[in-house]
Amino acid sequence: MSQISPSPSQRAWQRFKRNRLGYWSLLIFCTLFVLSLGAELISNDKPLLARYNGQWYAPILSNVPETTFGGDFATPTDYLDPFIQQQFAKPGNWALYPLNPYHHSTINYFAKEPNPSEPSSDNWLGTDDRGRDVVARLLYGFRISVLFALALTVIGVLLGVVTGALQGFFGGKTDLLFQRFIEIWGSMPELYLLIIFSAMFDPSVALLLILLSLFGWMGLSDYVRAEFLRNRQLDYVRAARALGLSNWQIIWRHILPNSLTPVVTFLPFRMSAAILALTSLDFLGLGVPPGTPSLGELLAQGKNNIDAWWISLSTFAVLVVTLLLLTFMGDALRDALDPRKAEK
Repeated sequence: MSQISPSPSQRAWQRFKRNRLGYWSLLIFCTLFVLSLGAELISNDKPLLARYNGQWYAPILSNVPETTFGGDFATPTDYLDPFIQQQFAKPGNWALYPLNPYHHSTINYFAKEPNPSEPSSDNWLGTDDRGRDVVARLLYGFRISVLFALALTVIGVLLGVVTGALQGFFGGKTDLLFQRFIEIWGSMPELYLLIIFSAMFDPSVALLLILLSLFGWMGLSDYVRAEFLRNRQLDYVRAARALGLSNWQIIWRHILPNSLTPVVTFLPFRMSAAILALTSLDFLGLGVPPGTPSLGELLAQGKNNIDAWWISLSTFAVLVVTLLLLTFMGDALRDALDPRKAEK
């Protein structure tokens, strides 16, 4: 019996797996991202589950007043309070805390050292200048950075593919008008616009995403345009046109699937650029709202507190590792989709 030959996508995946550096980078990055999605279960100042005086509680899901655990005030319980911890230490009572018992916004008012404090058994990577745990800030900041990069990449890809496809397929005046528009739009001072809008509106992740999306599609648009200009002259497109298919059917069914190689290889590098952009803007104070966990904000704290080496070093390590993983993935993906390296 003859064996069924693998499809082009299967062969590309096999070539990707043979690149051990890129393949393991993908596994490590996906593992870190999945863990960050469950950050509340890993790093939180509320117990996952508690039992007190025969009653079960899930503090991570709902606020429980302090009076429930023998406190004096009907305010949300501070589970880092030594009195509350003593209450749970009594026979029959217990609380299951996350691996790191700090939320990104938690200020440890019961710390033994002044802030920023050095790494210790309580705070593995120390605290920042406000007493917040650096591990928690890094974990939540990594999640925001990756989610922001994913959203910015998706928007940039959609806009880049649409504009590049229209230019490359129709050509002529359509291509000319789009190219002149891109030249004018690309000459706009992006940083100055961000400063102006930051002064006009309250800072938010959504506003930052919109502003960066306005400029993040132009690089990919050029690649897609070149692919469409090349592919629209090939025989299979002429055959489809002779069969009576409409322009949109030809674009969607025939040219676009054969023009996605630069789009796919573009994704990891675009995510790297988005993470760097968000970090840089946060470092300058033009990014996410104050209080939001951010790698750029931690770098700014490290600059303002030179003696607190643990803040800069840990944040720099997270940023470098993230960008290296994305770069290795991008290199492996580019080699896997390179037709010159395809198996004969």
